[in-house]
Amino acid sequence: MATYVCPQDGTRAETTALTWCCPLCRGPWDLDFEVCGPLVPDSLPGRVNSLWRYEEALPLGSPTTTLGEGRTPLVPLTATVSAKLDFLMPTLSFKDRGAVMLAELARRLGPERVVADSSGNAGTAVAAYCARASLPCTVYVPEGTSPKKTEQIRAHGARLEIVPGDREATARAARAAADAPGTFYASHVFNPYFLHGTKTYVYELWEDLGGRLPDAIAVPVGNGTLLLGAALATAELHAQGLIDRRPELLAVQAAAVSPLAAAFHAGADDLPDAPAGPTAPTLAEGIAITRPPRARAILAAVRESGGTFLTVTEEQLRTAQRDLAARGFYVETTGVACWAAVGGRTDREIVVPLCGAGLKTGLAP
Repeated sequence: MATYVCPQDGTRAETTALTWCCPLCRGPWDLDFEVCGPLVPDSLPGRVNSLWRYEEALPLGSPTTTLGEGRTPLVPLTATVSAKLDFLMPTLSFKDRGAVMLAELARRLGPERVVADSSGNAGTAVAAYCARASLPCTVYVPEGTSPKKTEQIRAHGARLEIVPGDREATARAARAAADAPGTFYASHVFNPYFLHGTKTYVYELWEDLGGRLPDAIAVPVGNGTLLLGAALATAELHAQGLIDRRPELLAVQAAAVSPLAAAFHAGADDLPDAPAGPTAPTLAEGIAITRPPRARAILAAVRESGGTFLTVTEEQLRTAQRDLAARGFYVETTGVACWAAVGGRTDREIVVPLCGAGLKTGLAP
């Protein structure tokens, strides 16, 4: 039986509770969960063609909220770099992998309301899966969020709260609402069930590549949910003896908002205590996070993998989006960050996620 555990002070809580963070330090939960493995590769071909095929590795089973998420194509872009097309998910972003886990958990707990906060994609995913689960949902987004994303949130029937200020102000507003009795906080940052959904990205890579993983996995990092899911998956696959080595994690941030990259290259284990100063605007709005709550875990995961942090400029983002479009892939500006960072690499096999559809933001000016 899975339980919540605080990585900072060891506090525990049942997953049947609506407690969205550690009551002592107010930090995010981890999930004390063991894979009910081993996963048998030969059993996979006859299973459901969605992320739920990896049932031994998931903390929930027998879902009713599924929209058929997962099993996105893996396509070569160069001789050494391939792309996983997570923009082909039901709501057009990789966030569906975690959102379905949150909505399924919420459905089982039966809260009075669900709240979420997002720069757009997580909010649209939570709104869609709450609609599937017949759960009332409110999504908080910062002013300046792409109109295409807010339109999608409203289309799924969620209530939209537009918060003046940046992504951090939006998170504070949502967390205040999450403290109300009867509220399930569908936080892709604080709730670890989301990470156990995003880890299926790597399980799929492992299956797509015939039971192995590439030399390196590049991921865009804001709050780090895809990276931390990848770290979970590589650890689980290694522990099961299904891979003999763990790939490097290449974490990519926009140069305009790159607190984790700065901390990593300074040799720090966490972000500095001083609040971050003003940041420049960036086309990569989905990773423009100045103080990710799981910063310490993200930095540790990259170091443990032997990987590193890379940053990309606004001009590199523009060029990468147009380059991918010329190759047939129309991807939003956050989703091209990894291609901008490693597309020219030839020294190793790398997989990048194309994790949000271009229709969500349009072409960068």
